[in-house]
Amino acid sequence: MERIPEPELMDEAEQAKAYAEADFAEPHSRLVNLCREFLAGHEVNGYVLDLGCGPGDVSIRFARAFPACRLHGVDGSEAMLAEGERLLAGATDLAGRVSLYKGYLPGAVLPRESYDMVFSNSLLHHLHDPQVLWRSVRRWAAPGAAVFIADLMRTESPAEAARFVELYAANEPEILKKDFYNSLLAAFTPAEVEAQLAVAGLIGLAVSAVSDRHLVIAGYNL
Repeated sequence: MERIPEPELMDEAEQAKAYAEADFAEPHSRLVNLCREFLAGHEVNGYVLDLGCGPGDVSIRFARAFPACRLHGVDGSEAMLAEGERLLAGATDLAGRVSLYKGYLPGAVLPRESYDMVFSNSLLHHLHDPQVLWRSVRRWAAPGAAVFIADLMRTESPAEAARFVELYAANEPEILKKDFYNSLLAAFTPAEVEAQLAVAGLIGLAVSAVSDRHLVIAGYNL
């Protein structure tokens, strides 16, 4: 099935609110655990960058899982960032450790020239040009920095995407079900991502499928 791109930004208040209020505890916790496995038990020190942080739930979970780091999240959606600031206001245990910034990749302006780790969740499939993400990784990942990118995999057909929606999101609000369906059609295949990495020269990253609908791109900025 050919890829069907979707809008790059989730900038509607209703959409942002739905994502911020949704219960992503299971998938987002699994994401952090997969990152722990990738890091082989090593602590994350220094500064971490979350590309396309959305409403900040993954940023918050990551910062709690790795208490020695400081985390900067960047997103182009004011609505998503507003929800993220609301979530952060209630996360008093993270005071001073997590900061969110508005910026459009790859030209965002951030407080640091480079980061000790770069990660991203569910940004790649939103991008009309996937090299925007890989240029951003090259721009901000320090030499030797860990890189961990998670995203959806494109389904083989619209019918399979609809089946996945009913299987995994049947009880979610309609706006989330619609977005999930569109995202499955907009996502990339592992082979396509491998080709993207080759173009970007990111030879230290490898692609692996971690579920029937998710892939992870992980490694180091060599």
